[in-house]
Amino acid sequence: MGLIKLKNIKIYAYHGCLVEEKKIGSDYRVDLKIKADLTKSAATDKLSDTVDYVHLNHVVKEEMAIRSKLLEHAAERILVRILKEIPLVQKATIDVSKINPPIGGNVEMVTITRSKNR
Repeated sequence: MGLIKLKNIKIYAYHGCLVEEKKIGSDYRVDLKIKADLTKSAATDKLSDTVDYVHLNHVVKEEMAIRSKLLEHAAERILVRILKEIPLVQKATIDVSKINPPIGGNVEMVTITRSKNR
């Protein structure tokens, strides 16, 4: 087994329950961890034998562009799509963070974490 991690994917999106969040949007950070058998790709040195992190990044960007009220909903869509499109993935874990959330305090970010197994 092996892990592939995409750290600190920076995205501007329009998630949230508040009307102003829909209009002005905010900054987000996404961290993704993928568990897969990387034995074959380690031996063959072929992209077709591994989990392409370009594909993972593409899925994250596309799904984060679809507005959700809750971060959990956006995270779930990303996980479902990764497991559907990339058969080699055995487990995916995602952190979706809203930077400077509008919660009436000095909070750097709020983060939700979700995981899904095949």
